[in-house]
This record gives sequence, C-alpha cells and structure tokens, in this order.
Amino acid sequence: MRKLLVIGIGAGNPDHMTVQAINGLNQADVLFIPDKGEKKNDLADLRRQICDRFVTNPKSRRVEFDVPVRAEPAPSYRSTVDDWHEAIAAIYEGLIRDEIAQDGCGAFLIWGDPSLYDSALRILERVRLRGNVAFELEVIPGITAIQALAASHKMALNRIGDPILITTGRRLTEQGMPDNAGSTVVMLDGKCAFNTLADKDVVIHWGAYLGTPDEIILSGRLGDVGAEIEKVRDEARRKKGWIMDTYLLRKPGEPGDDR
Repeated sequence: MRKLLVIGIGAGNPDHMTVQAINGLNQADVLFIPDKGEKKNDLADLRRQICDRFVTNPKSRRVEFDVPVRAEPAPSYRSTVDDWHEAIAAIYEGLIRDEIAQDGCGAFLIWGDPSLYDSALRILERVRLRGNVAFELEVIPGITAIQALAASHKMALNRIGDPILITTGRRLTEQGMPDNAGSTVVMLDGKCAFNTLADKDVVIHWGAYLGTPDEIILSGRLGDVGAEIEKVRDEARRKKGWIMDTYLLRKPGEPGDDR
C-alpha cells in the first residue's frame, strides 16, 4: 500500500527541522512541494532549500503542484473553505495516484505543524473517503509559529495557573478576548483584529516571518504599539507580496503573572 508522510517543517527556519522530519524526507520516494503563486514563491523556495540541505536519498524526486486560490467568503466562510478544500483534494488524489508507486512513499511538507491551523490532514481524509486511492498515513510534528513567537520574545506562553486560548483574527473580531483565558494567541489574522479591542491596556507580542532572516517582532501596550504594528505589517506585506504573522495578547498585571 502507498504510504504518505505529512511532515511539519517548522515556522520558516531550516534549523527548525527535527531529526524525525529529516528521516521522513529521506524515507520518501516523492516530495510534494506546493506552489501558491509568484507572490508566495518564498514559501516554495524554503521547501526547496530544506530538500537541498537535508535530503540524501538519491532515489527521491520532487513534484511541484499549483494550489488553487481560495475565493472570497460567499455565501459563507465555511462553504467557501469547503469548496476550496474539495478542489485541493482532487489535486492530492491525482498526485497520490499518479506519482506514488503502489508500494511507494510520498511526503507533503507542511509549514509549521500539520495539526495546528493547517488543512492537509482534513483534505487527505477527504481523499481517503472518496475511496479511489488507498494509503496509510504518518504525521511528523513540527515547530509552530506560536513556539517561534514565544522564543523570539523570550517569554513563556502561559502564566502560572492560567489557560491559553488559540484563535483566529476573525474570531477575535467577533468575540473579543475571553475572560477565562489569561493569554490569547491569534493566528490567521489578515486585518489586524487586535485594533478592534476596546481595552487598549492589553499587552501584545507580535511577530512576522518568524524564524526567517526577515523576522520582525514588536511588543508593548496595545494603545501604544497597535498602530505601529499595523503600519509595519502593511509595509512588509507590500515589500514581499505576502506576510505570515501571529501574536499573543495578555491583560497586564493579573495575579500569577510570572514575567
């Protein structure tokens, strides 16, 4: 039976690669590299650099494939994502069927960790349920942007005895910061949702291109640095054509604060 490895490659620094991930790359006959278009060619380049640096299996080969662009939400966010995932599932099915031998092994290189705000595992489950191609699956974890953010800011993610919430920019805009989470990590925020918060005393620890030579980090009271972060973010996005950023929000001076 075909075998698929879903390998977390870290948040942008090739040094984030674990020994397990490197071994997985060298186990695979085929390495699948997604291409998200010219504006995000850096993301494909990083995968190529990782393969150049770590792959020693002379029999392995690379197959690059185009990733369809997700439409703007209409009529709903969930239905738009569902249609997008269905289109990608058709591509994955073709890659598995046509590029991996019946007893072969292929690998998808996933930014960060496959289990955190990445859809590859859900999409592969769609492929499995279609029943047209059989495969076994192995998941290799990777360093996440959240871990890279905490490391770059030299901070612990949690306060003593406090829970952490991981959410999206869309949810932060809709629901704000919950009262029962001492720290809130926000991912997939394309519109600087932190600026919608009424409490400007919240402390923000923000980072973009984490782990890469282009890394930018800023932190401080939201009322003092929120506008600066938005400006820096917009300038960086215009310069590179894309941006990946995440941030942690925390109310200041709560009991149990260990910073």
